[in-house]
Amino acid sequence: MVEEFTEKEEKVVRLLSEAGLNKNIAKVVVFLSKTGEAISRDIERAANLRQPEVSLAMKELKEWGWVKERELKKKGKGRPLKSYKLTLDLKERVAELVEKKREELKRTEQDLVELEEFVGLRR
Repeated sequence: MVEEFTEKEEKVVRLLSEAGLNKNIAKVVVFLSKTGEAISRDIERAANLRQPEVSLAMKELKEWGWVKERELKKKGKGRPLKSYKLTLDLKERVAELVEKKREELKRTEQDLVELEEFVGLRR
């Protein structure tokens, strides 16, 4: 059985979203950090996402190099199951994200100071 997110995990999802990550991607990342590796169906259930939302999140995460995918052997016909795993742990990804946001904030602050100088609010 797939567990739902704890209150702390929900808060991490919210904070990641506020830091600029798409909310569905944040849910997938938090779930994978908790489980280690999972198939799409388990991610859908735990993160309360639809299959296309998980697929889109995985597409982005693979492009960024945040997840790796492997095919699982399955009996019978049909599409093979894919399993997903983070390439780095959540702590390392958050450190990257925080550093990037701090750089953006510094640039924004410099731009605001320059704007104030141009219009005469600051000398």
